[in-house]
Amino acid sequence: QVQLVESGGGLVQPGGSLRLSCAASGRIFSINDMGWYRQVPGKQRELVAEIDSVSSTNYADSVKGRFTISRDNAKNTVYLQMSSLKPEDTAVYYCKCLRLGRAYWGQGTQVTVSS
Repeated sequence: QVQLVESGGGLVQPGGSLRLSCAASGRIFSINDMGWYRQVPGKQRELVAEIDSVSSTNYADSVKGRFTISRDNAKNTVYLQMSSLKPEDTAVYYCKCLRLGRAYWGQGTQVTVSS
C-alpha cells in the first residue's frame, strides 16, 4: 500500500502563486508515474500534470507555461508549482501515483482562486 498526503492548498488572488506538495509513504519502492489531477463539482476529474520516474513531464494545455511539476525521489515527494493562477483553476487537487500497475490517490487539497 501507498499513502499520499497533499498539502499547500488555500485561497489565493488571481495572478498569485501556490505550491502543492504530495508526500508518499508506505511501499514507495517501484513507484513510477506521479501526477496531479483536479476536480470541480459536477465535472470529471482531469489531469493537470504528470511526471515519470526519469522526470519526463506532461501538462494539460490549460496550465502549460503556468504550472510546473517536479519530484524529489529522495523525499518521495512530488510538487506542483502554480503561477499566474486564474479563477478557473479553482478545484480540489488530487495527487496520484502508479505502482506496479495500481493507482493510488491522495485525499485532495482545495485551491480557491478569488479576489
